[in-house]
Amino acid sequence: MKLTRRPEQCARDDVDALRSAGANDAEIHATVQAAAYFNYINRVADALGVDFEPEMTR
Repeated sequence: MKLTRRPEQCARDDVDALRSAGANDAEIHATVQAAAYFNYINRVADALGVDFEPEMTR
């Protein structure tokens, strides 16, 4: 959630906490990439007024 809502507040302590929880650097990197892409594509869709798929609800 922090990465999405307050990315400027993410710091080394956050990465260290993930490592302490057992995540390795590749997993952390993949998670950040997935979150960043998801946020990006949602903003593009919102900006272009893309409608939801018929089977999706708001």
